[in-house]
Amino acid sequence: MRVMIVGASSNPRKYGNKAVRAYLRAGHEVIPVNPHEDVVEGVATWADVREPPGPIDRATFYVPSGVGFEVMRRLAERRDVGEVWLNPGAESPELIEEGRRLGLNVIVGCSIIDIGEVP
Repeated sequence: MRVMIVGASSNPRKYGNKAVRAYLRAGHEVIPVNPHEDVVEGVATWADVREPPGPIDRATFYVPSGVGFEVMRRLAERRDVGEVWLNPGAESPELIEEGRRLGLNVIVGCSIIDIGEVP
């Protein structure tokens, strides 16, 4: 699975880092996105969700919901994203509604637990 981690972090205490590590351990292709990081857990990051080529099976959010609106719009422009996970702290009723309005498959829950890991 190709997994985009939106809000990936080099800080091992942050969930954006825990997600990168969990998905790497599980053998997934990880695409970290953060305009303020160059590398997370040895993987080069992308500054914008529109940049990585090819389809994305799952985009998982580790950013505040206020930031999430613009990210959601940019993901919808791609037209090749299977699932959009809003993790605890990244969700809001308005953001969920916006994602669905844009035609995205929005799932609310912990994407780390979904792959059998404990954050």
